[in-house]
Amino acid sequence: MKSKEVVEMFDLSIDTLRYYERVGVIPPVGRDKNGYRNYTKGDLNWIFLAKSLRRAGLSVESLIKFATLAQMHKDSDVKKGQKKILHDQLQEIDEKLKEMNEVRDLLQYKIDTYDEHIAQFQSGERTEETAEELWNIKDFKKK
Repeated sequence: MKSKEVVEMFDLSIDTLRYYERVGVIPPVGRDKNGYRNYTKGDLNWIFLAKSLRRAGLSVESLIKFATLAQMHKDSDVKKGQKKILHDQLQEIDEKLKEMNEVRDLLQYKIDTYDEHIAQFQSGERTEETAEELWNIKDFKKK
């Protein structure tokens, strides 16, 4: 597959694709007899993985390390190193998801109770002094 098809397939710029190869985010891409890059299924998998991991927040440096390890002899230390990079990223994403879900629950709680709270403030039933303490609510789903 040629570069133009790859950039269309993965919605990347040609500059990003070249950059990934130049800095080692993806392994070197083979070339045809005319010197044009010829992307294989393996190359496409690397590009997809790199784009996905970048979207998830993995640093370019970590991607370079991961790709470099992949090009080394596949001893157990290399495999462990690659797996650790992936595991660390998964753990980081899980933490971000937990935080996002907590904020989502807070937003849902505020939406669900909005009319009731406004009515209580307008009627005088609630004031600034008697307002709930959001920071002390441990689980917005139970409210």
